[in-house]
Amino acid sequence: MAAQKGKDLLLKLDSDGLGTFLTVAGLRSRRIAFNSETVDITDADSAGRWRELLAGAGVQRASISGSGIFKDAESDAAIRSRFFGGEVSPWQMVVPDFGAVSGPFQITSLEYTGAHDGEVTFEMALESAGAISFSAA
Repeated sequence: MAAQKGKDLLLKLDSDGLGTFLTVAGLRSRRIAFNSETVDITDADSAGRWRELLAGAGVQRASISGSGIFKDAESDAAIRSRFFGGEVSPWQMVVPDFGAVSGPFQITSLEYTGAHDGEVTFEMALESAGAISFSAA
């Protein structure tokens, strides 16, 4: 696979709950991370005192973050209302030539900043709130 442009990594919000995804405006950087907690089952009989883990038992989660310039677009209003409402909504992260990760997420952080001689920027973080699916490109 050839190198991909970072601008093609898209974060989308289901704007109406019916699968109509709206690209979040103004993002300059985006990140998705997958994590799986471990369940340690090591005991006195573990071979050589090496840690043993229970397969498939840990909690899995996905985290999404992004930052960019505030554009006062339709997506900005949708993000604000979902944050202040504490809503869990369908989101999608599109990774070029890889596929799309979709599922319910909650906005856990929303920050706005601005210097007197610069643009208004924002940062946001989302945490998965249910099962995540992957569809290949």
